Amino acid sequence: MIGWIKLHRKIQDHWIYQEKRKFSRYEAWLDLLMLANHKDNKVLLGNELLLVEKGSFITSELKLMERWSWGKGKLRSFLEMLESDGMIIRKTDRKKTTITICNYSVYHDSEETNRPQADHERTMNGLSADTNKNDKNVKNEKNINTPRLKYEICDMENAEYLFKEIQNNNPDAKKPNLEKWANEFRLIRERDKRTDQQIKYLINWSHQDSFWKTNILSPASLRKQFDRLVTKIKSDKEHKKANKAPRLNVEEFDLDD
Repeated sequence: MIGWIKLHRKIQDHWIYQEKRKFSRYEAWLDLLMLANHKDNKVLLGNELLLVEKGSFITSELKLMERWSWGKGKLRSFLEMLESDGMIIRKTDRKKTTITICNYSVYHDSEETNRPQADHERTMNGLSADTNKNDKNVKNEKNINTPRLKYEICDMENAEYLFKEIQNNNPDAKKPNLEKWANEFRLIRERDKRTDQQIKYLINWSHQDSFWKTNILSPASLRKQFDRLVTKIKSDKEHKKANKAPRLNVEEFDLDD
């Protein structure tokens, strides 16, 4: 199916929408689209005047949890999933969470753009306009289904490197969507503040370990276990260092002296 329907933000004021319920992920995604600003806007937060760009809005985890009747774990997991799929960009600090919808223009057209044509224009240009509109809708739907992912060359290198290590242990491993993997590695760098060197080191170390090579099978699993892997590596190094320390040979001493 192709084509559009209009969904006005005022639907949020309707009693059907305001019914107290636990949101599905689909409803939560639609809610994010409707919460986003349709144009640049200034917002006063405390004593700070902030510019919130089109396609973005300011909220907090607590507000979204109350709005959707979700727990913190489910909310964070959902937002991280949207990020990894290139659907949103999220920035969080102590005061707020800013969410930006990627490719927002795909989902939103101004009322001026959607206003019906005058009767005489529809009579003269109806067929041509409908054809062009359908072509545009098909193109935009492709953009919705294949959002543009942002990543650096090093992120794609890490995606390819991880898959290569997985193949070394399992030659029959199915090739993943490397672009999505690269985007996940971008999140590890930018959001989690990990260096490219740290990421490469953990990929290499984990796939030399008999336990972790069967558990680190995606950037998401690496991201989830990152701190645990670092702790394990440090613990192993300390253990080896302790074993290399010189031991006192009691036989060399005469205890009777």
